[in-house]
Order: sequence, then structure tokens, then C-alpha cells
Amino acid sequence: MIKKILAVFLSLIFILTIIVGLYLYFFYKTVNFNANKIINYNPPQSALFYDRNGNLLDIRYAKQNRIYVKYKDIPGRVIETLLATEDTSFFENPGISINGIIRALITDIKAGKKVEGASTITQQLVRNIYLNRKKTLKRKLTEIMIALKVDHFLTKEEILERYLNQIYFGHGYYGIQTAALGYFHKNLKQLNLKQIAMLIALPKGPSLYDPTIHYDLNIKRADWILKRLYYLGWITPNEYKTALLQRPKVYKKMLTPKAPYAVDTAIKRLLPNYPDLLTRGYKIYLTIDLPTQQLAKKTIQWNYKRVLKINPKLNPNELNGAMITINQHTGEVLAIVGGVNYKKSKFNRAYQSKRSLGSSIKPFIYQIALNEGYNPGSLIPDTSVKFKIPSDDDEDKYWKPKNYENNTLGLITLREALVHSQNLATIHLAMELGLDNIIQNLYKFGFNKMPKNLSIALGSIGVSMWKMSELYTIFSNYGVKTKVHIVKKLTIPKEDITIIPKYKSEKIEPDYQAYLIINILEDVVKKGTGRRARVKGIQIAGKTGTTNKFRDAWFDGFTPDTETLIWFGNDNYTSLGYAMPGGIVSAPAFRYFYKHLLKIHPELKRTFKIPKEVKTYIMPNGKKELFTPISPPPSKEINKEAPIF
Repeated sequence: MIKKILAVFLSLIFILTIIVGLYLYFFYKTVNFNANKIINYNPPQSALFYDRNGNLLDIRYAKQNRIYVKYKDIPGRVIETLLATEDTSFFENPGISINGIIRALITDIKAGKKVEGASTITQQLVRNIYLNRKKTLKRKLTEIMIALKVDHFLTKEEILERYLNQIYFGHGYYGIQTAALGYFHKNLKQLNLKQIAMLIALPKGPSLYDPTIHYDLNIKRADWILKRLYYLGWITPNEYKTALLQRPKVYKKMLTPKAPYAVDTAIKRLLPNYPDLLTRGYKIYLTIDLPTQQLAKKTIQWNYKRVLKINPKLNPNELNGAMITINQHTGEVLAIVGGVNYKKSKFNRAYQSKRSLGSSIKPFIYQIALNEGYNPGSLIPDTSVKFKIPSDDDEDKYWKPKNYENNTLGLITLREALVHSQNLATIHLAMELGLDNIIQNLYKFGFNKMPKNLSIALGSIGVSMWKMSELYTIFSNYGVKTKVHIVKKLTIPKEDITIIPKYKSEKIEPDYQAYLIINILEDVVKKGTGRRARVKGIQIAGKTGTTNKFRDAWFDGFTPDTETLIWFGNDNYTSLGYAMPGGIVSAPAFRYFYKHLLKIHPELKRTFKIPKEVKTYIMPNGKKELFTPISPPPSKEINKEAPIF
């Protein structure tokens, strides 16, 4: 009888063992996917933006603010502090601690409730990524199973790397490198022992121990961690005493963005080709030069205040400005400012806005003429002209362009017409060239969507400052249009990937033809509408631009090494006020910028080179003028009459 009972009992034990074994097997299979997600760890990461010299400009992210750090870049002291606090047997246990589980179980039984945890670092990692915090047997069993599997497939170093990059440290910071930069404005390798202990104190209660809110509580827990390190013999008595006395400064913000408009521009240009830009951990190195960028921001703010003083009636909430500075030979953007105050308006007027160009388009009209055989000394009439406008009304309507000063100068040279920005002379020149011919050549330069109207010769079309800076490289880069860009390279440190974009340039015309315009635009600054842009000791070429009713004020200028465009106007397209042209509003900002830029970069070239094909001849008035193989000295008079069209 006893034997039968024993046999039945053993059979039941055997069946129960099989059932439990099968349950655990299938349970193990169900956690397989979760384990693989840890093994193939790929968390969302922040994008870091740097200037051309490696200065951190900004950190942007789409999901979680996480700056990934590889195990080899984690200081040993950080690992020791973590293990001393959370799991001293980490390198010996299989992902779980049997002794810890038994000890916690006994404590819980004695207390009659759940009072002590027994989680290893591996279990904490599992729970942090995938599981809820409900204290149930199923959740704990799932946690143990995943931890065992993770420990089997990953090295201890790989687990620590995942843990220290995954854990939340409060204040929106995921991962210890992010927390180091956020709370202390330092990289992880720059932290001292006390700062490390303050960070390791956080995962237990990110809100409770947030040092920006509960500094003393954080310090108290950090001191306990230091005592634990000393008790284990992992730090010396002197290290312990020194660290206890320290009270490190903490910051409420990770950093103040140093070039937000530049970073915004880079993001807009990169996202179409890199949709994971803000989640994959890219390091983006911009072409921006931080000192130049800071000066550009200061310049716009300085000129904003100056313009308000000139015309106190302007609405300070509507008045705005923008500028862009590039290296015209490489196309690299050195500085870009899209507005007076980024906090008030993130709209990037240097990249997103299209404003009418006014007279800043004229150099292109005159370049077309020079390329068709005109010479800077060729004569054109600066006389009144009017055009009949087609109308459904019985009454005839006319367009009557005027010069800024309401004058006419009669026959003048191309040089004089451009230097003084004479509208009537430009219209006559455009009529001689032919509207279709002008439009065709403007398309060749890179303009687009132009109305078939002579007013385009006076800048009635709208173009973004970004686009205009590229078009002006046709002059500043001696006939070669350079692709303007703001990104030097991208890296993904976690994956050891480096991407270096390639940018193309396009030869539009011979260098000697472009130099003719450079030389004339030098006169614009020396004695024309751009006189207020002059800077002693450096050659500057540039063109002012003013639109109808003084809505837009431009100065587009360049030196041998750099090109800078500046715009001011009202966001609501109202007038800046009577007699507020580009020469008065924006040219002084150009001068302010370059006076300071030469102090920052004294190595900048000061004189334009003259192509060997450029020669001089003597005009009838005894003055010297330039000529080239394409633009020979003039040999005939032009029609002095001003017809009505």
C-alpha cells in the first residue's frame, strides 16, 4: 500500500516537474523577443551640432535627450561607484543574485510584505526598458528570465554600457553622459569623484534627488555612496575626505544654444535625406565659425537699435533683420542670423523668407551687358521713360520709373549708372538688351520664376537671402558660382560612420568678366550708394538694394575672402519710412561687422586680384577705364532718344 502511494506521489511529482518545465520553457520563449531588444540595443539618441572648430553649438532630439557613450569611454571610477551602490557582485553573478533573492525573501516574510529588493544591475536594465514596476510574481519571473538570457549573450561590459546609457537621471536626461553635460556642463571624463557620486545617486529617485531642486538630499545620498566606496576599500581615506567636503555647482540648463538659426538651417537641409537625424546620435559639424556667428548676431542687434533711433515711429515688434556670411570660394556658411531675437521669433528670414531684391539685382543686368560686348565706359541714357500698361479701362495707364533722387543725368557710362544705382539708365539698358534675353541670362545665373516684365531689372522679384548669397558668388568668386552649404560632415560615433557631403561649383563666365563687376562695385562702396559700408584697410565691393516705398533695405557686399548679405525690413511688409534705403539702413551694419571681423580674423585678404586679361584704356574725358577681350572699349554712340512704349 505504501509502495503504491509512493509511486503515485512520485508520478505526480514527475508530471508536475514536466508541467513546470514546459511552462518555464514556453515562458522562456515568450521573453525571447524582449531579450533580443536588449541585446540589439538601439535607443533614440540626440543630435549634437558643432561649429567648424569643434565648439558645441546645440543639442537637438526628437524623442529622448540621450548622448551615447561607449564603454571604453566610461571612466573606471564611474563603474566602481555604480557597482558599489547597486551590485557589488555584478561581475560574478549570472544576471541574478540567488543570495540576494533568498535574503530579500526572508526579509519580506518576516515583515509580512514586500520591503526589500534584490535586483542586479542586469535586472534593473531589463525592468527599466521593458517592464512595468508592479511587484507581481509573473513580472519578477519575466525579469529573471530576460536577465539570464541577456547575461548569457552579452558581456558584462556590454551590459554596463547599455545600463549607463539607458537609465533616466532626471531633468530630461537619459544616460550618464547626458547627465554629466546637463548638470555639470562637463564631459563624463572631466567629472571628479563627488560629481560621479551625485549622478549615481539619481536613478534611485530622479525627482527626489534632483540636485537643481533638492541639492542637499542629493549631496546626502552622494555622501552615503562615498562612504560605501570607502567601506569597500575602493577609495583612499584622503579621497574620501576630500570628496565629502566638496559641494559642486550644478546647472539648471544643459547649455544655451549658441547658433540656433544656423542649427535650424542645417536641420531643414538635412532632414529630407536623413529622416533619423534627431534620433540616431549624429554629430553634425557645421561650417559655422562661432566667433563670426556671435559677431553677426551682435551686428543685427546693434543695427536694429540704430534703425529704431533713426526712425522712432517704427514698430519694434515688426522691424527685423537678417544676414549671412560665407566663404565665397568654398561656399561654406560662416554665420547666419535669421532675426533679431530667436526667442521671440524662430522664423529664419535668412533662409525661409523671400523678399524683393530692389537694386541689388542690378549687377546681374550689367553683367549681362558686359558679357554681350558692352564696356564699363559704354554710354547709356539716364532719361525719363514711361510704359503704357494694358488695361480694361478706357483711361490709359502708365508705368513711370524714377531715379531715387528724382533726377536724370542724360548720357552716362555703365559704371556711373551702377555706382549711383540709376533706375532710368538701368531700364534703358534692359530695353537695349531685350527682356527675353535678360530673362534667359538670369535663368542661366540661377534665378527662377521670373515675370516677363521689365520691372525685374529693378528687383521686383523675391529671392531668399540664402539663394542670393549663392548667386552673388558669380561675382565674388570670379565667375564661378559656388554651392552654398552649412554642413561639413556628419558622424555616428556609436556605429563608427562618417559622412562628408560633396558640393559642386559651376563656372558661369570668365574671371575677367566677373572682375569688371567687382571693380564697379568697389566704386559703389568708395563713392556711390554704398559709401557707408567702407572699412579702412580692406577692399570692399557691394551693392545697395531698396524696394518700393522703402519696404526692404539690402546691402550685398564682399571682400576678397568673404561675402556678406544684410537685410532689414518690417515683417508685415510696411515701409521703413521715407528716405530709408539700403545705403542708410543696412550698409552701416556691414561696416560695423567688418571692422570687428578683421580683429577676429586679421588673416583675411585685403585686396582683390586682377586677372591678367583685364587691361585699361583712356576715355575721351581722360579717365582710365577697364576692358577685356569680351568687353572692348566702346566705339559707337547710342540712341539718345527715350521712346514711349
